Amino acid sequence: MVSSPAGRIHLVEQGSGPLVLLVHGFPEFWYSWRRQMPVLASAGYRAVAVDVRGYGRSSKPEDTAAYRMLDLVEDNVAVVEALGERTAVVVGHDWGATIAANSALVRPDVFRAVGLLSVPYAPRGGPRPSEVFARMGGEEEFYVSYFQEPGRAEAEIEPDVRGWLAGFYAALSADTMPAAGAPDPHFASRGGTLRDRFPAGRLPAWLSEDDLDVYAAEFERTGMRGALNRYRNMDRDWEDLAGFDGSPITRPSLFIGGTLDASTTWMADAIEAYPATLPGLVSSHLLDGCGHWIQQERPEEVNDILTAWLASLPI
Repeated sequence: MVSSPAGRIHLVEQGSGPLVLLVHGFPEFWYSWRRQMPVLASAGYRAVAVDVRGYGRSSKPEDTAAYRMLDLVEDNVAVVEALGERTAVVVGHDWGATIAANSALVRPDVFRAVGLLSVPYAPRGGPRPSEVFARMGGEEEFYVSYFQEPGRAEAEIEPDVRGWLAGFYAALSADTMPAAGAPDPHFASRGGTLRDRFPAGRLPAWLSEDDLDVYAAEFERTGMRGALNRYRNMDRDWEDLAGFDGSPITRPSLFIGGTLDASTTWMADAIEAYPATLPGLVSSHLLDGCGHWIQQERPEEVNDILTAWLASLPI
């Protein structure tokens, strides 16, 4: 545990050498990097995976506004400093990719390179995010809007955390996601729930029953509010980051996405804009037939890409 502006941040550390900070997404915690940490340590890096504020063993402030992006960036800075380092490479998946990107954008003095998994970098800009998401889906409701209403998603998830997580992980995994043309699990019908569209009865190949038990036990212990509060700060982030409107990330960068991940396909324009928005991009990879949980679905490929990229960076 280390001190942060919000209280305490839990971390798991392996290895020594240059620091690589690993940041998870929703609904996960440090455990999502279990297949990367030993490999990075063996390659000579100090691999540190955190529980993001609101998750796992980290502090969970009561105030929803305490989960804004700039606070999460400062948490990452606090981790680097508490570990006795001046700089780090930051790598994130899902929401962690957005946190990592903003860490490199806002504090390039600390984060010397950034790796993004699944969610591309898109500079701040455009209308207020809540307005954008409210217009998506027509007669249906986009999952981000669904999550933004305090208490609503908690009421769906918390009576059966294990079952909900199993369905959510399966819905976005390559081998278990709904077939083309089936109702999209990123949307809920008006008055319905997201779970109505989750596949049932089979776990994705990357997720064992024991792994699911680990995830479920942690969220059963903590509840979901801290994790969901990230979604409830997107308008605050848009306001806080106004000074970075349209700004590129100039630090050396990496992107890895899956061809079956909606985060990649919906944001294809963001990937195409990388020459302008990520001018320091070292390599970009789309893994064929891969879904959203990329470092768990395809750990060997991700590990090979990560270690090759890290080796290419200046010390």
